[in-house]
Amino acid sequence: MLTQTTSRVLEPSDLDAALAVLDREPVANAFVTARVQIAGLDPWRLGGEMWGWYEHGMLTSLCYAGANLVPICATPRAVRAFADRARRAGRRCSSIVGPAEPTAQLWRLLEPGWGPAREVRAHQPLMVTDRLPDDIAPDPYVRRVRKDEVERIMPACVAMFTEEVGISPMAGDGGLLYQARVAELVGSGRSFARFDADGRVVFKAEIGAATDRACQIQGVWVHPEYRGKGLAAPGMAAVLRHALADTAPVASLYVNDFNTAARRTYLRVGFQEVGAFMSVLF
Repeated sequence: MLTQTTSRVLEPSDLDAALAVLDREPVANAFVTARVQIAGLDPWRLGGEMWGWYEHGMLTSLCYAGANLVPICATPRAVRAFADRARRAGRRCSSIVGPAEPTAQLWRLLEPGWGPAREVRAHQPLMVTDRLPDDIAPDPYVRRVRKDEVERIMPACVAMFTEEVGISPMAGDGGLLYQARVAELVGSGRSFARFDADGRVVFKAEIGAATDRACQIQGVWVHPEYRGKGLAAPGMAAVLRHALADTAPVASLYVNDFNTAARRTYLRVGFQEVGAFMSVLF
């Protein structure tokens, strides 16, 4: 029985308690919740450890430590414990990402040992909607990407990732992990695109994480030659229609605060800001 405040690596038997914490903020936690619902808490299947913070024997905060370091419902005391554990383990993640306040605190504690970061995005508005816009018709040409179209969608995915993150996803392992992730999204029917007459992708987006309570739209991209031509809002409306009809009652996304064009598009489609994320990129 854990009677004092303490942190430890969670085990498969802690699954129900961990899901109860994740369920407290279903929108903000959608990415991690989706992984845990599929993989449980076994580190090999989950792709990382789940750290738990206990107060008076109750699990109150979590931190996912895999390719990303993600504080979840993390109180200031929990963040300090997670930072201590992360320092001892050494940096294995490519980013720290999560709700802005605990992520900022975590980075303040880790920066002396882990810094400098390649980039810090301190304020990324978290936006949600549970309905389709009244005044924007979904683009009828945006459709699910078929399984035999993975190679057609891949260049657009690589371009979006490189533009967004600042490095190519093909670096390191030659893109094997990234290609597998794109193929997984296509295979599960969560990749959407509009192709032009030459078969090029002119708009694309994915439903990246999905639970029964919320899903997260990601990877929104318009081909540079088609930007400013009004494709983004109808394209987003089309993806949103699929998301709300087939996936979850609430759709969310988070966006860089400096991307004013994207923020304007999401507001037009009906998304509202409900909070903020922060990302530290290595």
